[in-house]
Amino acid sequence: MIGLPDHITACLFDLDGVLTGTAALHRAAWKETFDPLLAARGLPEFTEADYNNHVDGRPRFDGVRAFLTSRGIELPDGPPDAEPSDDTVQGVGNRKNVRVQEIIAERGVNPYPGSVRYLDAAKAAGLRIGVVTSSANGQAVLEAAELTKYVEARIDGVVITERKLHGKPAPDSFLAGAEALGTAPANAAVFEDALSGVQAGKAGHFGFVVGVDRVGQADELRAHGADLVVTDLDQLLED
Repeated sequence: MIGLPDHITACLFDLDGVLTGTAALHRAAWKETFDPLLAARGLPEFTEADYNNHVDGRPRFDGVRAFLTSRGIELPDGPPDAEPSDDTVQGVGNRKNVRVQEIIAERGVNPYPGSVRYLDAAKAAGLRIGVVTSSANGQAVLEAAELTKYVEARIDGVVITERKLHGKPAPDSFLAGAEALGTAPANAAVFEDALSGVQAGKAGHFGFVVGVDRVGQADELRAHGADLVVTDLDQLLED
């Protein structure tokens, strides 16, 4: 009744863009962070394609490196707690994090209604539920969206850093999520809206990878490893 193969016993959900609309807030914060840096170098502004191809789904500092490299910009590394004003990879990443926290405080966090319906159905069906997100704000976003009650395990940016896990598109964070639920990857489904995320699900040999297309990139999600693409999670529910 939940649109998954019979052998699936657990669901691992990305957070921003899959369960909540916060991906748009992250996208806005990245643009506000990168555009002044690009303008100072006479380069075109940050675009939707830049976000999808280089930043979305990746740990914050990895996203900074990937995007800057795509524009031929080199910045030195700094300490993880670099000041947001520093012109280092970590400084830029922390600048973005300050801004996204401000935007979240200003606009609030809303879960997608279709995602809530799907979480209710998955829980009722007895599936284990975990959240795997590169965001260091995972716990705060889940609490603000009132989704904590569904989540048995959370692997977020804080855990990824503490355990020194490779970020998406590497499968490490999803594998950690499956382990936390006591589930083999072959029996877990991954739900992702980011290209790097579906790539991670495929690389981890998970039993099913669902691409969630919020921005019109269904073909790209399939090309990166999605077994099925939907525009909202409740499309998986049978009448």
